[in-house]
Amino acid sequence: MAKQPQPISPLKNFFAGGFGGVCLVFAGHPLDTIKVRLQTQPKPKPGESLLYAGTIDCFKKTLAKEGVRGLYKGMAAPIIGVTPMFAICFFGFGLGKKLQQKSPDDILTYPQLFAAGMLSGIFTTAIMAPGERIKCLLQIQASTGEVKYAGPMDCVKQLYREAGIRGIYKGTALTLMRDVPASGMYFMSYEWLKNVLTPAGKSPNELSVPSVLLAGGIAGICNWAVAIPPDVLKSRFQTAPEGKYPNGFRDVLRELIREEGVSSLYKGFNAVMLRAFPANAACFLGFELAMKFLNWLAPNL
Repeated sequence: MAKQPQPISPLKNFFAGGFGGVCLVFAGHPLDTIKVRLQTQPKPKPGESLLYAGTIDCFKKTLAKEGVRGLYKGMAAPIIGVTPMFAICFFGFGLGKKLQQKSPDDILTYPQLFAAGMLSGIFTTAIMAPGERIKCLLQIQASTGEVKYAGPMDCVKQLYREAGIRGIYKGTALTLMRDVPASGMYFMSYEWLKNVLTPAGKSPNELSVPSVLLAGGIAGICNWAVAIPPDVLKSRFQTAPEGKYPNGFRDVLRELIREEGVSSLYKGFNAVMLRAFPANAACFLGFELAMKFLNWLAPNL
């Protein structure tokens, strides 16, 4: 029989999730830069080849042209955004779990964990949508060579000046379409893997570091397997000139499929999957370590 689980504390989830988010950005940002550059690279003119042949080519060209710093372009926005966002994400998951428990020692089913994960996706969109818009614009301006924005704050100011708050929140519906099902998948697969990897008679809270890394890494891959198509549409839509897609994501989807076929919805797949494992392994490890520390520091919170 497994040991009694620690009561769910959304507040501890909030702080531990924030720390997990910082770990995720440091581990995953270079491949995120490559993913966005691959997803948004312009269609080549007749007789010209693509700017980047693939993940490795984009990595080499970015390093050669901009050095290691080029891979960390636009990282200030996700660090500022990701820390509270992952705090809110894990808080939402903790709250979603707590709301479904009839008593503190109830063990939740996998559909219940999926529902709690979806709630966390709704919670994070308010921060996620503008953060992603700014990050994508900064990442693609570095690859096109046209410097329109001096940095994240300048980007916010210009977007607000041009289109008000709507300009900053462009792509919110697509962010929701991406994050709600993907977050459900993320947390459910992590909890499932933790249970699978837990030795008999032990608690999932006592998992070894390699097991946490493995569960977190695979959960990240499950999350992105669901999230990539809406993520491609979102990157396109958020970086498009004003008025290019009057009917929103439907226009983006039609144009992509007409010009590049269904496979274009999985653009940047290799970069995403290469990043998903280490970034999410780092995130969940950071979360679990912070959680242990908080449980030690304030066991009754």
